[in-house]
Amino acid sequence: MSKQQRVGMVGVGLMGHGIASSLQRHDWPLNFLEHPGNQPVDKLIAKGATAYSSGAELASHSDVIILCVTGTPQVEDVLFSDGGVLEGLRTGMVVIDCSTAIPSSTLRIAKAVEAAGGRFLDAPMTRTPKEAAEGRLNLIVGGDRELFEAQLPLLQSYAENITHAGPVGSGHKLKLLHNFVSIGFSTVLAEAAACAEQGGIEAEVLIDVLAQGGGAGTVLERLRPYILSRDDSGFRFSIANAHKDLGYYLAMAKDTNATQNAAAGIYQVLEDAESSGHAHATVPELVSILTNNAQK
Repeated sequence: MSKQQRVGMVGVGLMGHGIASSLQRHDWPLNFLEHPGNQPVDKLIAKGATAYSSGAELASHSDVIILCVTGTPQVEDVLFSDGGVLEGLRTGMVVIDCSTAIPSSTLRIAKAVEAAGGRFLDAPMTRTPKEAAEGRLNLIVGGDRELFEAQLPLLQSYAENITHAGPVGSGHKLKLLHNFVSIGFSTVLAEAAACAEQGGIEAEVLIDVLAQGGGAGTVLERLRPYILSRDDSGFRFSIANAHKDLGYYLAMAKDTNATQNAAAGIYQVLEDAESSGHAHATVPELVSILTNNAQK
């Protein structure tokens, strides 16, 4: 894929801004969609990025579109609304969806893109805005193998580990599986930490015992600073987003007739936290939320 081809970004938020910066660092010509949710774009514009006011206009001035929005409703709106990306799509263009989305919607979107003459990859991300800015995201990509390989130079500009998951929709399926495990483990640990606090167990002792046994791992290290000193910087992921992702996982499990009892329980914990006013709290803060709830 030639770097003369123009990349259009939809969603220059915390993750998307890092992707955009990484693309510019690797000399890809960059356009982006104007949106109130974008992070400050002055530096992107100073380095040559061009802003457009509609998805159709953005698409008409781009060769590849990267979507980095919140979830399925936003992806569908960006593509299908009046003045959306599909209106400006030209034959041979590529749409890469880095959002977290419901796989059944992804399949419908891919068909719509192909019907308009384009090609589609779902390429959801893991890791954080820090790695996005460093060009070190993980990508899980669904789509045609030949198209995937053709897009690798672009994907490698902002990702460190890139896995081809299978046909269209496979990337989003694996992302939801990943997030179910990650968020599920985090919720279980938060509940355990709240129970330990209620039971008079010292936080340091809890951490030591878990770290030396079956509780060791990435999730413990992410939540460790909060359990010990109420520092949530290890996992700056909101309860609202966790709740949304578990809802998407449940939708996928229902579509595939898979068992979902554990997921339903975790979803309920997150729903209770969000409905009680903690939507914008981070996942580590579940420890305090659950502790406070138990004390009421």
